[in-house]
Amino acid sequence: MKDRSYVDIFTEWDIVAARQLGRNEAKEIGFGTVDQARITTAISELARNIYLYAGTGRIEISRIHEKSLFGISIVASDQGPGIADVRQVMNDGYTTSGGLGAGMPGVKRLMDEFDLVTKQGVGTTITTIKWLR
Repeated sequence: MKDRSYVDIFTEWDIVAARQLGRNEAKEIGFGTVDQARITTAISELARNIYLYAGTGRIEISRIHEKSLFGISIVASDQGPGIADVRQVMNDGYTTSGGLGAGMPGVKRLMDEFDLVTKQGVGTTITTIKWLR
């Protein structure tokens, strides 16, 4: 399998495709079923946010290796409106879509590393990493 794969997000079916790609990659890397579920849940949330708030974007999945660690990197990027209030979005329970409000804080908890870069009118890029333990 390639070190890097991606799914462009245009429809709800692309969210499903991104989840499946992430699960397959996580399984091939050697993640157990619990971590596979964490990774696919994070991908689902990131892809759904692209679909709901930016319209289109990309989920990029990469195998990573640093020192003696192996892992998976998920990068969600879009050229949408950007996030006006990052602090509010990172509060547990905050939702604008009527969802559960697990959102970005949930993604941050599910993964080992989380970085959010956003600029109004330019877009958002969220990078997350899960390390194989």
